[in-house]
Amino acid sequence: MSASASACTTPGEPADIAARDIQRTLDRRAQAVLSRDEAAYLADLDPGAARLRAAERAEFVNLAQVPLCSWEYRLTGLDRTDTGRATARVELRYRFAGFDEAPVKVTERLDLTRRDGRWYVAAERPQRRGGEQLWEQGRVTVVRGARSLVLGAGQDVKRLRAMADAADEAVPAVDRAWPGRWPRRLVILVPASLDGMGALLGAPAAGYRGIAAVTTGEAGGSGAGPADRVIVNPEAYGVLGAFGQRIVLTHETTHVATRAHTSAATPLWLSEGFADWAAYRGRGRTTGQTAPALQRAVRAGDLPAALPADRDFGFGGDAGALARAYEGGWLACALIAREWGEAKLTAFYRAVGGHGKREGAVEKAMRQVLGTTPEDFEERWRRYALRQLS
Repeated sequence: MSASASACTTPGEPADIAARDIQRTLDRRAQAVLSRDEAAYLADLDPGAARLRAAERAEFVNLAQVPLCSWEYRLTGLDRTDTGRATARVELRYRFAGFDEAPVKVTERLDLTRRDGRWYVAAERPQRRGGEQLWEQGRVTVVRGARSLVLGAGQDVKRLRAMADAADEAVPAVDRAWPGRWPRRLVILVPASLDGMGALLGAPAAGYRGIAAVTTGEAGGSGAGPADRVIVNPEAYGVLGAFGQRIVLTHETTHVATRAHTSAATPLWLSEGFADWAAYRGRGRTTGQTAPALQRAVRAGDLPAALPADRDFGFGGDAGALARAYEGGWLACALIAREWGEAKLTAFYRAVGGHGKREGAVEKAMRQVLGTTPEDFEERWRRYALRQLS
């Protein structure tokens, strides 16, 4: 049992014994998942909870292809209303074999009932925050690439194979743009729909309409933090051509590579701009082809007054403004790579993220790495936009 577990005392069985026995129930369920033993998994469900048993059986089947190397429940809190009922706060931790250095952590709340001296799971309560798991949305199909693992719900194998192939190309492309230590492998989750994407992210689906993919994972730290996942919006991704799909996956792979050096100090123009710079690097595209929305604005006499602010990257806003924000960030990174060199661009990214807090981070990194000021850089960026996009 987790050392942080707590319990409310009630008459009858001592709290520590109840917690111990409930943890044993959870341990049996975890072992049943890893050993693919459906009967053992269902054996710890309340015999009277018919709907729960049907849902859990379906979820167990959905997990059949998922390559798990660990699956663990940790009891973190326990409330008992009487001697035969309890509500447990549980943290599920799991890892995908060959891809996750650290576990994904999911918070769950379970109702339990005690029958004939044994605790059974009687119900699962919705999470207060966080999203669903892919296997809660249907049977998972798994495709392995040389450097990628693609899991889809409601997706055909051919489509998932194409994503794996694109991801396998993205990893070395990012490695050339971002030297240094990073996992060099990619996990992609593909739900059946935009609504499924929102459910995985625990957020309203409408906010991601038109967004082909996002990357989840905890920024900063050693690089061995919670596992990264690229979550694809099958609707927006599906309307892209092969080139666009490769750009999207290379962009998201860049976020995986740079996560350990991205922090609260990193402005979105830099993190998103660098991801686009890495994605378009070496593709043979002109500035206008890469930044068409920004080019239209410049040619209309609407040259941006400043680098994009974080608020300009909001998914729920104007699509044209969002495109100009991404393109403006890309142009800033392209300028650094051209005028100072690619090594200086990556050094600048690392220096900004290493500052720890937003205030002063860009200013210090520009002074120490690029030998300039934000004001001078912004003016250079505006002149560069005029030269390249007029």
